[in-house]
Amino acid sequence: MDTIKEHESGMSTAEVCRQHGISDATFYKWRAKFGGMSVSDAQKLKALELENSRLKRLLAETMPAAKPPPPDLQPRV
Repeated sequence: MDTIKEHESGMSTAEVCRQHGISDATFYKWRAKFGGMSVSDAQKLKALELENSRLKRLLAETMPAAKPPPPDLQPRV
Protein backbone atom coordinates (compact mmCIF):
# COMPACT_ATOMS: atom_id res chain seq x y z
CA MET A 1 0.00 0.00 0.00
CA ASP A 2 2.87 2.38 0.77
CA THR A 3 4.27 1.73 -2.69
CA ILE A 4 1.05 2.83 -4.35
CA LYS A 5 0.71 5.86 -2.09
CA GLU A 6 4.26 6.98 -2.91
CA HIS A 7 3.44 6.78 -6.61
CA GLU A 8 0.20 8.71 -6.12
CA SER A 9 2.11 11.45 -4.27
CA GLY A 10 4.11 12.18 -7.42
CA MET A 11 7.09 9.82 -7.37
CA SER A 12 7.81 8.16 -10.73
CA THR A 13 7.00 4.51 -11.23
CA ALA A 14 10.63 3.66 -11.97
CA GLU A 15 11.81 5.35 -8.76
CA VAL A 16 9.18 3.61 -6.60
CA CYS A 17 10.03 0.23 -8.11
CA ARG A 18 13.76 0.76 -7.65
CA GLN A 19 13.32 1.80 -4.01
CA HIS A 20 11.19 -1.22 -3.15
CA GLY A 21 13.08 -3.70 -5.33
CA ILE A 22 10.10 -4.73 -7.46
CA SER A 23 9.49 -4.85 -11.21
CA ASP A 24 7.21 -2.50 -13.10
CA ALA A 25 4.89 -5.42 -13.81
CA THR A 26 4.57 -6.19 -10.10
CA PHE A 27 3.81 -2.56 -9.32
CA TYR A 28 1.08 -2.33 -11.96
CA LYS A 29 -0.40 -5.64 -10.79
CA TRP A 30 -0.56 -4.34 -7.21
CA ARG A 31 -2.02 -1.04 -8.38
CA ALA A 32 -4.74 -2.86 -10.33
CA LYS A 33 -5.58 -5.01 -7.33
CA PHE A 34 -5.18 -2.57 -4.43
CA GLY A 35 -5.43 0.89 -6.02
CA GLY A 36 -8.13 2.99 -4.34
CA MET A 37 -8.42 0.66 -1.35
CA SER A 38 -7.79 1.63 2.22
CA VAL A 39 -5.50 -0.52 4.35
CA SER A 40 -8.46 -2.08 6.16
CA ASP A 41 -10.09 -2.98 2.83
CA ALA A 42 -6.88 -4.67 1.67
CA GLN A 43 -6.70 -6.61 4.94
CA LYS A 44 -10.31 -7.76 4.53
CA LEU A 45 -9.57 -8.84 0.95
CA LYS A 46 -6.55 -10.85 2.09
CA ALA A 47 -8.59 -12.51 4.85
CA LEU A 48 -11.32 -13.45 2.36
CA GLU A 49 -8.76 -14.87 -0.07
CA LEU A 50 -7.24 -17.01 2.70
CA GLU A 51 -10.65 -18.27 3.80
CA ASN A 52 -11.59 -19.06 0.20
CA SER A 53 -8.43 -21.11 -0.36
CA ARG A 54 -9.00 -22.97 2.93
CA LEU A 55 -12.57 -23.81 1.90
CA LYS A 56 -11.46 -24.96 -1.56
CA ARG A 57 -8.90 -27.28 0.04
CA LEU A 58 -11.52 -28.63 2.44
CA LEU A 59 -13.93 -29.28 -0.42
CA ALA A 60 -11.25 -31.04 -2.47
CA GLU A 61 -10.43 -33.30 0.48
CA THR A 62 -14.06 -34.31 1.02
CA MET A 63 -14.93 -34.99 -2.63
CA PRO A 64 -14.11 -38.44 -3.96
CA ALA A 65 -11.49 -38.66 -6.68
CA ALA A 66 -12.93 -38.53 -10.18
CA LYS A 67 -13.30 -41.99 -11.68
CA PRO A 68 -13.11 -42.62 -15.41
CA PRO A 69 -16.47 -43.41 -17.02
CA PRO A 70 -17.39 -47.08 -17.49
CA PRO A 71 -16.17 -48.63 -20.77
CA ASP A 72 -19.64 -48.60 -22.33
CA LEU A 73 -19.86 -44.80 -21.83
CA GLN A 74 -16.39 -43.93 -23.13
CA PRO A 75 -16.24 -42.28 -26.56
CA ARG A 76 -15.38 -44.55 -29.48
CA VAL A 77 -12.19 -43.85 -31.29
